[in-house]
Amino acid sequence: MTTLGTPLSASATKVMLLGSGELGKEVLIALQRLGVETIAVDRYENAPGQQVAHHARTITMSDPAQLKALIEAERPHLVVPEIEAIATPMLEELEAAGVVRVIPTARAARLTMDREGIRRLAGETLGLPTSPYQFCDSLAELQAAIDAGIGYPCIVKPVMSSSGKGQSKIDGPADVQKAWDYAMAGGRVSHGRVIVEGFIDFDYEITQLTVRSVGADGQIVTSFCDPIGHVQVSGDYVESWQPHPMHPAALEKSRQIAKAVTDNLGGQGLFGVELFVKGDQVWFSEVSPRPHDTGLVTLCTQHQSEFELHARAILGLPVDTSLRNPGASAVIYGGVEAQGIVFDGVDEALAIPGTDLRLFGKPESFVKRRMGVALARGTDTDQARATAKLAASKVKPRVA
Repeated sequence: MTTLGTPLSASATKVMLLGSGELGKEVLIALQRLGVETIAVDRYENAPGQQVAHHARTITMSDPAQLKALIEAERPHLVVPEIEAIATPMLEELEAAGVVRVIPTARAARLTMDREGIRRLAGETLGLPTSPYQFCDSLAELQAAIDAGIGYPCIVKPVMSSSGKGQSKIDGPADVQKAWDYAMAGGRVSHGRVIVEGFIDFDYEITQLTVRSVGADGQIVTSFCDPIGHVQVSGDYVESWQPHPMHPAALEKSRQIAKAVTDNLGGQGLFGVELFVKGDQVWFSEVSPRPHDTGLVTLCTQHQSEFELHARAILGLPVDTSLRNPGASAVIYGGVEAQGIVFDGVDEALAIPGTDLRLFGKPESFVKRRMGVALARGTDTDQARATAKLAASKVKPRVA
């Protein structure tokens, strides 16, 4: 039996999110609907999640001393990492000492905070199919890895970054220097290490949302959402849809790979497993032990969104991954560099039947910063995608 307390009382069930962007904001709302007391932590003030949480805290989460002091002061029951740039060795130390439970586990947070840990786990420990890859610490090493077998075209990414930052495709020798410089600028931590991957000629890429929750018998069970298709530009998602049609054999392989990775990472919660698919062949790409940006579409497609699934799973509650209807999402970019922007055309977007919006409330806009998302239901994904893109196009951010 799971017991939940009352917020802001001695009985409160307290959950701390490390990272409080648009995805964390939706998790916080889902937790609050279940009567959980929430603490939103971020590196800057007035982050989206901090605007809705019971408590807002601003620290440098990659600083072990600051992280330890905050967790010991707040004493949450659960700590939920929502970004990669966190002092995960300190989370492991605190979890081992019994100070706090980390979602899904402190080890999982450490392994997935950078691409090296999770790629070596998948490709070398678990023997899952992946693209050919090498890790490089200098421009010379990058060039040598390409020349020695990775070849062109290839993909270069910082070992630690989010939302495609620092990621680029190299088509020939002339692109190598530019890709290295871009990776150095886009990494969350400047330690000059990248992964270079051989290019896979895939038909499409999916996100397989995978949930580890407590079943009726008290044991951990694994559930899957319908596959999510998405379009990425420079590694950053711009639209997604659910369900994505798949050959039954490819779907089965996708779920076998997702289960193998998440079983190894352990714990409870929702994982976003990214996979490349060609015909009935499937390759592992990446995994996030938390809601995935492409999964924003589940706000309009599933009976329980990825955020509700995550909240329920970490609290030990039953989950329902079933699809309600096809749908799609389309990103709304800032388009301008300014603080406190305004949005025109919200009424026009919402006048389109079957649509919804999420404007994230980020205090500062950049040209390519994701400031919102349009959601659309449809009789099929083609219709939903067209509607979502139309709704997104109606919303015009501008300087106030």
